[in-house]
Amino acid sequence: MKTTPTYQTVKLSAGRHPAPHLGACVMELASMLAKEPFTDRPATISPVIGAFLRTYNDGLDDGRRQDLYPLASLIVGTAASRAVERERASRCLAFSRGLGAALPSGRAAVGMGTAEASGSWAALAALRTGPSQEAHARTLQFVRELASLRPPPRNRRWPSWLGGRDPGEAVELAMADLDGSRTADEPRALA
Repeated sequence: MKTTPTYQTVKLSAGRHPAPHLGACVMELASMLAKEPFTDRPATISPVIGAFLRTYNDGLDDGRRQDLYPLASLIVGTAASRAVERERASRCLAFSRGLGAALPSGRAAVGMGTAEASGSWAALAALRTGPSQEAHARTLQFVRELASLRPPPRNRRWPSWLGGRDPGEAVELAMADLDGSRTADEPRALA
């Protein structure tokens, strides 16, 4: 009796697969974890991270490829705004330069701002290092860094019609005026 592998039992392998019983790349594993259709392009995962990991997964030997297993759960839910994806693409290009890869020039440079190109370029730069054990560890850490990028918190400001003094300061001054014995600079014990 043959059973279909689950996300717990599937072995990571190179390439794209039509079904989990034939193997899975790290992105297909992530689609399983995200409870999406089995694909190497899950909707809930950053396109930059996806391009990076598809390329890196396919260029690794079978032993090192298994090191990507924990990243599959980490990248679920990383799809983000354009600003975050642009930042990820920019970091991919900086990562590849840090590994000694020159960026393309001329017309080829125009396309490097896309998710697919920047992610793949950075992964190819990492693979060109051998990848050595040090470069492999650095690459895994880099993916963790990309996954941790989130949109900046929104700048919540008081509405313009509330202009003037900070409400907390206004309350302190009012309390000091009522009490009369304390100044606004003196701390008050909470009752």
